[in-house]
Amino acid sequence: MGSTVTTAPEKTSPASSHSGYGQLLRTRGAWTFLLPGFAARQPFAMLTISIVLLVQHTTGSYGAAGATAAATGVSMALFAPYSGRLADRHGQRAVLIPGVLVHTLAGVSLTALALAHAPLWALFLAAVPTGASVPQVSPMVRARWGVKLYGSPLMTTAAAFESVTDELTFVFGPLLATALCTTVTPAAGLVTEAGLTLFGGLLFAAQKGTQPPVDSSSGAARVQHASALRVPGVRVLVVTFLGIGSVFGGMQVALAAFTESIGEPGLNGVLYGVFAAGNMLSGIACGAIAWKVAPQRRLVLGYTALALTASALWTAHSVLLLAGLGLLVGMCIAPALITGYTLVEALVPAAARTEAFTWLTGAVALGQATAVTVAGQLEDRLWDGAGFLVPMGGTVLALVTLVSLRSLLVPQQRNRMVARGVGHRVPVTVD
Repeated sequence: MGSTVTTAPEKTSPASSHSGYGQLLRTRGAWTFLLPGFAARQPFAMLTISIVLLVQHTTGSYGAAGATAAATGVSMALFAPYSGRLADRHGQRAVLIPGVLVHTLAGVSLTALALAHAPLWALFLAAVPTGASVPQVSPMVRARWGVKLYGSPLMTTAAAFESVTDELTFVFGPLLATALCTTVTPAAGLVTEAGLTLFGGLLFAAQKGTQPPVDSSSGAARVQHASALRVPGVRVLVVTFLGIGSVFGGMQVALAAFTESIGEPGLNGVLYGVFAAGNMLSGIACGAIAWKVAPQRRLVLGYTALALTASALWTAHSVLLLAGLGLLVGMCIAPALITGYTLVEALVPAAARTEAFTWLTGAVALGQATAVTVAGQLEDRLWDGAGFLVPMGGTVLALVTLVSLRSLLVPQQRNRMVARGVGHRVPVTVD
């Protein structure tokens, strides 16, 4: 066993001591990656619903549609951290360009197979590379903020801003995909998603000036930070974000089943929009507050509120009550997401930060894919609305883990990092 002390990156000057959105958006060079980043991440919000609507149309089975979408989500969750690690080592541009090309080809292939009424196994084969090649734009934008704002109180505001941006894409993305699939052709949603990914991804990749510097450390030093998952606090956050993913997946299936059971399927988009709006509004508020409470405590308190509100969803038997509870659940998600992403900046060295962010986004995707599958089975086998049990179970289990291991979320001193592992390490002198 060995122990090595390594120096942290040189601390840059904070943008400002005032953690407001105005000051954040005045950060030099921010707009050069914000607008392309928004364009590049928008298609991702269209992916799942586009697959579901296309495959359900061509097969007549929601089960086949959900399974194909779940295969996409699982493959994304498994490959996202690897993509993040490659971006940390070789640069974001080197990963983005081949990634968007593969994703575009895979999405078009999946569309063609579905329209040709290919067997389910063929759809799975196309769904895997479609998910695995999803550009991890959101983690890459967060990593760029980390470089710009290292050590600044604006990091919490940046995390809130990114969460709000993510939610904004999930307000418009599903609406656009649904409109295309229902008014143009069932294939229009997935084809548009592939085209926008190609355009937005290449546009974002062109912004070379703001991408984080590539880790040029020696091979021996790289072994030391082989994976962000070696940081215990990151593993705790992964479980926490799995629970958040269970809320997204469970809500999607259970809301669709509930609105169909009352003969108002058109309300599905409205209710999910209310849920997403709650998330977005609380994210805006979270970023505007100058927090005095430590982020570790904020995460525990916020996640407790999320578990309590999610546990009440299955009791709703009216549209108004479900809308109100959905709004509350959405309002509890954003603080947990924002605080989790903020903790990464303190827990993980800059050379592995993109990978750490992709572990968290991948955890949400994996939790969502699992929840979609489980909630679908519950809806088929039990009662309408039984899928709401999934958000309850997922958040409660994650909360127990978070409370039990919350001490692992306390970062080490900012000017030093201790790495432990098997094997020899190259010592670095600390002044």
